[in-house]
Amino acid sequence: MATTSEYHSHIYFDENTREIAEELCHRIQEKFDVQIGRFWDKNVGPHPRWSVQIKYEPNKFGRVMPYLMKNRRGLTVFTHPVTGDDFKDHTEHAIWMGELLDLNLDALKTNG
Repeated sequence: MATTSEYHSHIYFDENTREIAEELCHRIQEKFDVQIGRFWDKNVGPHPRWSVQIKYEPNKFGRVMPYLMKNRRGLTVFTHPVTGDDFKDHTEHAIWMGELLDLNLDALKTNG
C-alpha cells in the first residue's frame, strides 16, 4: 500500500461563487493552518472547473474533511491523497463532495 504524504482538496467555483470559495479557504487556513494555493480562473490540469487547492498533512485529514462537509455551502469539493501515483490518486482514491465531475484524465501521467 502506498504511503500518503499529504492530501489535496480542490474547491471548484465560478465567477458567481468565487467569494464563497475565498471565504471558505480563509476560514480553513485560519482554523487548521493549511496551505492554500492559487485561485485559478480557468481549468488547470485535470480539473474541469475553476479551482483552488488546499494542501494538508495526513494528520489533519480527520479535521479538515468534516469541516469541508459541513461548510462547503454548495461548492463541489474534490479530495485525493498524494501517494506518487497521480492517476490512481485522482480516480480510485478520490472523494467527491457535491457534484461528481469528469476529470481530464489525459492531463495525468500514470506512474507505474
